[in-house]
Amino acid sequence: MNTIKKAHLQLTLLSGSITTLILVIMTLGYLFISENNMIKNKMYSYQSDIYTIASYVEQQNIISNTWLSQLESNNKYYVSLKDNNTEFLYDINKTQENSIRKIALDKAWDFYQYKNFSQTRHTLSYKSSYVSFILRQSNKEKEKLFSAAHTSDTDIKVNNTKVTSYCCFVIQIEKNTSNLEILLVAPLDNIQNQIIKQRFLFLGIIILALTAIWIFAWIFIGKVLKPIEANRLRQNQFIASASHELRTPLAIILSCAEAGLDKDICSELTTIKNEALRTSRLLNDMLTLLSYDTGQLDIKLAPTQLDTLVLNTSEAFENMAAAKHIKVNVSLPENPLPDCICDSDRIVQVLTILLHNAISYTPEDGTIRLSVSYIKKHFEVKISDTGIGISDEEKTKIFDRFYRSEKARSDKTHFGLGLSIANDIIIAHHGSIKVTDTPGGGTTFVIIIS
Repeated sequence: MNTIKKAHLQLTLLSGSITTLILVIMTLGYLFISENNMIKNKMYSYQSDIYTIASYVEQQNIISNTWLSQLESNNKYYVSLKDNNTEFLYDINKTQENSIRKIALDKAWDFYQYKNFSQTRHTLSYKSSYVSFILRQSNKEKEKLFSAAHTSDTDIKVNNTKVTSYCCFVIQIEKNTSNLEILLVAPLDNIQNQIIKQRFLFLGIIILALTAIWIFAWIFIGKVLKPIEANRLRQNQFIASASHELRTPLAIILSCAEAGLDKDICSELTTIKNEALRTSRLLNDMLTLLSYDTGQLDIKLAPTQLDTLVLNTSEAFENMAAAKHIKVNVSLPENPLPDCICDSDRIVQVLTILLHNAISYTPEDGTIRLSVSYIKKHFEVKISDTGIGISDEEKTKIFDRFYRSEKARSDKTHFGLGLSIANDIIIAHHGSIKVTDTPGGGTTFVIIIS
């Protein structure tokens, strides 16, 4: 597994794990808050019912079977009454046919009587009060299981789904000579089922969300790493090309040096000088690219007369152009240009690269034109030639490092770095450089500097 694939896997694991952890924590937090709110709302409902029941009993002289049956409708409550410790059997048949109800009521009364001395009583009115407690009954055991303690109205928590839980209230009302005790046992199965359903729903949502997140992380990181992989390949190509280009001149230097030493002839030393200069240019170009890649390209901005700079640079190439009978025409604006804030040495380097290429790829009796203008607060320098031109396909590649068109392969003076360096320098000036076709044939480079 190469480095990029390892990085792809490790970054996917890292981002996916962090996202999973955050999502799980947020979901657990939401479920905790939501379940507590569900229980609190249920308790508020019970508390409201307690006040209503106590008020009704205080106002009525007779407690009807119909009213008691309404309390037990939909299995919201199991109800039992005691008048001076004597149980009021309002419906014998109902009690007998529902053993779960009877067992729950019996256990609730037993628990209440056993723990009565330690339970906190809440006042409803000067005649009534109530206590509350939680009763839990294991489905696996037949005997009584009490694992409960006094809780406030908001302290109920549902534990294991294998345990049937009941929220119990005993309302005590003093009425005339009677001491009424009303036991309300509220099964918590419904709220437990709601909580379980909510948990399974969120489990499904989390599984789907995490699947999507991991797939997205894998695809996204893969796309992010593509430029890095491409850059790694370019670096490998850079090293291979540089090694190949440096090997040839160095081999020539060594062979000529040996021949010169053996024959004591200076012609080989001239070749050594030329090849050494060629190698020096390549190394300088590579150092320039390295400086740009590491953000250390030295740009010294200063006010510069761009028209004068272009004119002086073109004059330096007059002899080289004359050797091929190429005309170099410079077009300058009539009105003086404002100073351009740039690094004059770097701009000269760019112009030198473009002029050298123009002369190299323009046949004899051709023409090279340079022009400078100031348009909308931007300086524009154009270098046009009547040379061999550049195809549309190659226009997208000529600024790549070590790229040389097939037409330029035979030219040993070019390494495919010049246009890449020129582009980097202009970008460092926050400008741009583009290439177009010259009308009638040839190539035009347009430099824009802000």
